[in-house]
Amino acid sequence: MRVTIAALLSLAIVASKAASVPIVHARQQAVIDIDPYPTKPRITFKTDGTFKITVFSDLHYGENPWDDWGPVQDINSARLMRTVLASEKPDFVVLNGDLITGENTFRENSTSLIDEIVAPLNDAKIPFSSTHGNHDNQANITHIEEILREQRVAPLSYTRAAPPSIGGEDGPGNYWIPVYKHAHDSAPALVLWFFDSRGGFKEGDGQTPVPDWVDASVAGWIQRETAKMDAAWGPADDSRGALAFVHIPPHVIQSLQPTLNSTKDPGLNADLLGEGSTQATSDPTDNGKDQPFWDALNKHVKNLHAVISGHDHGNEWCIREPSKDVIFCFDKHAGYGGYSDSDWGHGVRNVVFSSPDPKVGLDTWIRLEDGETRARVKLDKNYE
Repeated sequence: MRVTIAALLSLAIVASKAASVPIVHARQQAVIDIDPYPTKPRITFKTDGTFKITVFSDLHYGENPWDDWGPVQDINSARLMRTVLASEKPDFVVLNGDLITGENTFRENSTSLIDEIVAPLNDAKIPFSSTHGNHDNQANITHIEEILREQRVAPLSYTRAAPPSIGGEDGPGNYWIPVYKHAHDSAPALVLWFFDSRGGFKEGDGQTPVPDWVDASVAGWIQRETAKMDAAWGPADDSRGALAFVHIPPHVIQSLQPTLNSTKDPGLNADLLGEGSTQATSDPTDNGKDQPFWDALNKHVKNLHAVISGHDHGNEWCIREPSKDVIFCFDKHAGYGGYSDSDWGHGVRNVVFSSPDPKVGLDTWIRLEDGETRARVKLDKNYE
């Protein structure tokens, strides 16, 4: 066969270009594909191996803007946020639902309240993410409107929405965030999970209830997402931990309140759990409809350190849920909006990982605005 010099030169050039292109193995490509934040800085542990999360729950901005006391509440809440952020210096912040009291504000400026809420975080340049609660689905606001606004005005927001088929009616806020030991690692040491427990009422009329539980579609999504993680990063067994946030507590928590031991399970216990206090309990015919979510979370998410919720402002305790052998903790009511009592105070829950090792427990406690701390516990295999 006759081959011209030109043809040989052409083949040489193609071979040279091919040699200069790095080989991308399937596993490397999978890691790239599964990264949900390719344009954002990676969230990482500190160089000393620690990672600190501060949780602000139930801020309830926007109440009664036509009266003096409503805007004053928001000023007080912003002061609390700035005070806590300056002294605690967290690596990451979670806003765990009920950011806005959507039934008690103006429709025309309800999303702009997000600007006020995230301003202390923007100023401090601290990465954060949000869940949303029953008061964030109301006549004047929806979960997706808050998510889109936050993404627009907060460069370090990691909040996102699940695919359209996941989350059910008005429950888009289901997602996860990887946390790496080092920014260049191919796989994370920790995954933070966020779930949308929905609730509240339909936008506009404010009369049609929205289901108040994590939709069953999320169960299958959890299974699929964890399978992708295992394929991309390897099994979670000894390599990565998990921590979950959802605004309304799972229904199984309600029956545990009478078993609390104030020494072992310290913290304010002033909110008696009843109808509407936990998922799928506002209407007796809905009881247990969050079970598919609860089953899937505990079956597929390995090394789950704890599940953390807000919603019930007068509670701040932790307890081990025996049916799944998982620890549950309440947040601390942070905002000056929403129902409260003069003896409860306002503050946050701090969560500190002392190591990226998923088998090492974490420390958590309540911190009040004035700096007082209480209800300090270590969440590990020995916590009962």
